[in-house]
Amino acid sequence: MSQTFASLKFFNYRVWFVAALVANIGTWMQRVAQDWLVLTDLSDSSGVAVGIVTALQFAPALVLSPWAGVLADRLDNRRLLMVTQGAQGVLALALGGLVLSGRAELWHVYILATLLGVATAFDGPARQTFVTSMVPDSGLPNAVALNSASFNAARMIGPGVAGLLIAAVGGTGWVFVINGVSFAATIGAMMLMRRSELRPRPRVERAKGQLRAGVAYVRHRSDILVIMIVAGVVSSLGLNFQLTSALMATTVFGKGAGEYGMLGSILAIGSLGGALMAARRKRPRVRLVIGAAFAFGLAAGAMSLMPTYTTFAITSIVVGFCTLTMLTSANAAIQVSTDPAFRGRVMSLYMMVLMGSTPLGSPLVGWIGETFGARWSIGVGAIASLVVAVGALLWTRKHWNFELRYRVRSRPHVQVRYLSPVPDHDSRAAVAGSEADEQARDTATAA
Repeated sequence: MSQTFASLKFFNYRVWFVAALVANIGTWMQRVAQDWLVLTDLSDSSGVAVGIVTALQFAPALVLSPWAGVLADRLDNRRLLMVTQGAQGVLALALGGLVLSGRAELWHVYILATLLGVATAFDGPARQTFVTSMVPDSGLPNAVALNSASFNAARMIGPGVAGLLIAAVGGTGWVFVINGVSFAATIGAMMLMRRSELRPRPRVERAKGQLRAGVAYVRHRSDILVIMIVAGVVSSLGLNFQLTSALMATTVFGKGAGEYGMLGSILAIGSLGGALMAARRKRPRVRLVIGAAFAFGLAAGAMSLMPTYTTFAITSIVVGFCTLTMLTSANAAIQVSTDPAFRGRVMSLYMMVLMGSTPLGSPLVGWIGETFGARWSIGVGAIASLVVAVGALLWTRKHWNFELRYRVRSRPHVQVRYLSPVPDHDSRAAVAGSEADEQARDTATAA
């Protein structure tokens, strides 16, 4: 089996991968349908209303993720995931029932989005750390990347199917019902797993101060802090694709549900490419996260200026590639370098920053789209991404003591040369791969 799909040789991971693909398709169908329901049926093309729904769906992560991480370190993640996946399925079925019965109102969507956010907040850390139970540590970067590939293969399929289904039946209700049923796939997969082949994880006994200990661990890891800051800024202002694509499709290009759904699928082509590329990397590094954030800013800026629906869609492929390169590298870099006893809490803090920053940015992005035009709703994310990437590069260059060189002609590449040992051992491991010969010099070929 090739390096790209190495984790699929493990039975439990294969079962998980297939089931997650089914559930992810349903999730993407619901995301498109939910935004379309709010935008066209429950409001007068209000970007603010869509932004509020998105904010409510991700807001619980700001409050609950740290405690969810503690639970992920204490409990059997397999059983915890069965509960959280079941709760998400029930909520999807409830929304579908309201829409099909003709009783759905905007406040219903607000409440259900909030409850879904609660379930997702507890699901995230458990889902992230459960991967370590199915594959050895050496295969963790590959498994994380394949998870992203599954998620984005679903993004290629789900939005397009949702758009076509909405256009075919004239409503969104059945989309929510299908998503609710799809969660049975992941629950069934966890029941089918060979428990004897699941790798034991160190469990943390219940005690006071565990949350504070997790925060202290992250506070003393400059590499993790840099990743969180970069990912948080890009996520809050740049990764609002459902909102910005809906605004661009309807207000700029005058398109309907089918074309809006296709934008998500086209974006996922690049995302899938980025995830598969990441699956071949054995040592994800902080500099790749920063570089991908900078490339995302350039690509998103170009996308915001595209004059036609076709050119906008084509440019979104590059945006998707840069997005998944950044997110997959960030996720793997944190998991690989984190002490297993703290992994749940660290990943919960990362998820809090990544997902919790969306509620802060979505209403602002929606307001910008309504006030200054849909193109600026993308442009503000592009500018913010460029600024945070440059800031992170300057900070790491000053504090991690390295020299950056680049060449754009002939064979383009970026060269990082360490002038002295990096004082933070964990930062050195994340940036230079902990290899003795890389402490002096390392060369990476630019994409």
